[in-house]
Amino acid sequence: MSTLLSPLKIGIIGTGYAAQKRWRSLQTTPATQVVAIASHSLDRCLTLDPHHQAAHYDQWSALLQHRPLDLVIIANANHLHGIIAHAALTTGLHVVCEYPLALDIQLARELVALAQTQQRLLHVEHIELLGSLHQTVRQHLPSLGRPIYAQYTTLSPKQPVSRRWNYHHQEFGFPLMAALSRLNRFVDLFGEVAQVSCQAQFADIPDTPYYRACLCSAQLRFRQGLIATITYGKGEWFSGSERSLIIHGDRGSLSFQGNQGILTQGEQQTPLTLGSRRGVFAKDLQYIVDHLKADAPLYTTAAASCFALEVAQAASDSARLGKTIQLSRNR
Repeated sequence: MSTLLSPLKIGIIGTGYAAQKRWRSLQTTPATQVVAIASHSLDRCLTLDPHHQAAHYDQWSALLQHRPLDLVIIANANHLHGIIAHAALTTGLHVVCEYPLALDIQLARELVALAQTQQRLLHVEHIELLGSLHQTVRQHLPSLGRPIYAQYTTLSPKQPVSRRWNYHHQEFGFPLMAALSRLNRFVDLFGEVAQVSCQAQFADIPDTPYYRACLCSAQLRFRQGLIATITYGKGEWFSGSERSLIIHGDRGSLSFQGNQGILTQGEQQTPLTLGSRRGVFAKDLQYIVDHLKADAPLYTTAAASCFALEVAQAASDSARLGKTIQLSRNR
């Protein structure tokens, strides 16, 4: 991988929030050059790139044929990620994909194997691991002793909800698969999950595949003994936002509400203030460039993302079947 010439020629598929963050980061990275952008609408391409610095395509398949091209960033609707990643790897391109890698765990595993066969980078973005919250938890986690219980809640209100792919059952995917960072954060901190139980509710829009709100709550039991509850909700059911994380150990606890946290050990409480979440896409990009240019290690692997996706699939199966799902040892 270190034989690539500079700058890296990059194509972006998608023009939404993540693609915009990628575009801005790439503009300030001399080692990269965006040469192509694809969206379902050429007008959306112009919104991202009004000065037409790159070629614009209204089909992702056309962008994959653009030359020269070293790497493609997949940042469009979730249900297309796996299909595009397979086509890009088969074409011989390096791939950076916003999570989830796929909405089908078997396809995700096949993509990891394909990348190894093709000797191409397959990187699944998990910027939650680079952010201040995760780094602060990692720093103080040893102070808690043996982790006993953890709870992570994110609720995002939206009034009204528009009929877009991120409120579409098939295109967004099961919410805890689509919002994979919630599960991946805990897997990174606490290791292998042994069993999953989950409940889910949706405010479906009649006679359509869309919904106005969703709520998922999953209970995980980790092999090391920790029990964790992860709750994710969004849409018209919620009038206020919430982002909270609590971890209890046998020697203390960590709790965060928004950007403020507290480390509690006995009667002693230490305030913790989180830094800004800005700049994490740029950090992720620098890891990618350093890996491709100098074989430097990445901060996460596609295989690790696949395991988090397997946990999410178990949550989906549990909600659908109404029973606890046992996971096999496979890490």
